[in-house]
Amino acid sequence: MRHRKKGRQLGRQTKHRWALFRSLVTSLLEHERIETTEAKAKEIRGFADRMITLGKQGSLPARRRALSFLRSKDVVSKLFSDVAVRFKDRPGGYTRMVKTRRRIGDGAELVAIELVSRPEAAATKKSPQSAAQPAKAD
Repeated sequence: MRHRKKGRQLGRQTKHRWALFRSLVTSLLEHERIETTEAKAKEIRGFADRMITLGKQGSLPARRRALSFLRSKDVVSKLFSDVAVRFKDRPGGYTRMVKTRRRIGDGAELVAIELVSRPEAAATKKSPQSAAQPAKAD
């Protein structure tokens, strides 16, 4: 019986599952958008939010805790310098999940999990507005 045991096992042993979560969260913070199965995305949401909260704290112990979970020093420095600054006024909910497609091989439901405020998403939103304005004819 699995009474009072939260989280998904995902068909893996404990160490393999933790390695999967660490890799997925590192990739999410590095690329700011990844595509994975819905079950995996739901599991890593909390870890990603926790890492961004550590980045918002900005202290040395918070950086060390992030380094103990994330797999790349470059991603940790990006988290503390870039990502945390974008979310400084947001109290939570740093990620969104968008259903994309079903995988061909096994029919698994795939989702794109992404950070809510991405720099390239903001640039994309600005470009249609500028394209809507008529160009000046000389």
